[in-house]
Amino acid sequence: MKIINLTERPEFAEAVTDWQWQAFGSENSREFFASVVKSCLTGADLPQTFIALDGDTLAGTVGLWRCDLISRQDLTPWLAALYVDDAYRSCGLGQKLQEFVLEQSRSSGFREVYLYAEFTGYYERFGWEYIGDALDYPDKPVRVYHQSLQAPVTSGR
Repeated sequence: MKIINLTERPEFAEAVTDWQWQAFGSENSREFFASVVKSCLTGADLPQTFIALDGDTLAGTVGLWRCDLISRQDLTPWLAALYVDDAYRSCGLGQKLQEFVLEQSRSSGFREVYLYAEFTGYYERFGWEYIGDALDYPDKPVRVYHQSLQAPVTSGR
């Protein structure tokens, strides 16, 4: 399994767009997800989209976005749109995609990363700390998490 930036394999852009739209969107939101994926392909610092490949088979995707929750624009960046294809679930790929985004964020100089979810129990297993509730547009309650990227301080003793 290899995780790379979508810019290295742009032929997967349509499939990633469809995954994100079907997993996280509504009937009329495909163009929103297409615009985010298109923005990722410009080479900008953010947003970025990463894909997991099993040979030439698309297995999963995750994003690193400037903002993923309109009601919390004070927080940045966000791990967003984590999706693993059914055939690759329950084998640790979700965790690997999270770790990849955290490492990319760390190497880009970010001190923390945020995400939101409508559920509990998954992200906590991977070190995400619940920091409070917020609203996804227009009025859907969600849970906000963060993970610090600073190296632990050691006393040297």
